[in-house]
Amino acid sequence: MRKLKNSELNRKSITEFKDSKKTPIIVILDNIRSSNNVGSVFRSSDAFLIEKIYLCGITATPPNKDIQRTALGATDSVTWEYVQDTLSLVKKLKEDGVYVASIEQAEDSILLNNFTPPNGQKMAIIMGNEVKGVQQDVVSASDTCLEIPQYGTKHSLNISVTCGVVLWDLLGKIQK
Repeated sequence: MRKLKNSELNRKSITEFKDSKKTPIIVILDNIRSSNNVGSVFRSSDAFLIEKIYLCGITATPPNKDIQRTALGATDSVTWEYVQDTLSLVKKLKEDGVYVASIEQAEDSILLNNFTPPNGQKMAIIMGNEVKGVQQDVVSASDTCLEIPQYGTKHSLNISVTCGVVLWDLLGKIQK
């Protein structure tokens, strides 16, 4: 087995990325404190050809050196928009027919491995603040809550790890 060189990876240019058909998933970052987490979400969103990222509330926006450090240029490829109020955004997306899922530990949440995405419907996933999670009013306005099964003592994952796990899982289910 031989490790591939960067020149062998067939990576898209930014123009090719922007012209590519996107995965019908929107990522919403609800009051994320860490710019490094924001950058990591950009990078995962680039990897999975995500349609758009919304940065809400206190979430930092590009240009930002900490976002850039972890995004490695993904802020140039992935479409993003800043929106002050997450709840207003969620209501607007739902009016537009988008299925909205908060990624949160909540009553009646669905374990990610048991979730089937709505067929043919665009989906938005909401990642919450590193300490407080997704705001309760946003959870209440969501169509569902998805939860990653966890078996250790901490019962939480870093938001950037959570986003990567959820996107990978949903991508596999959408592509079937």
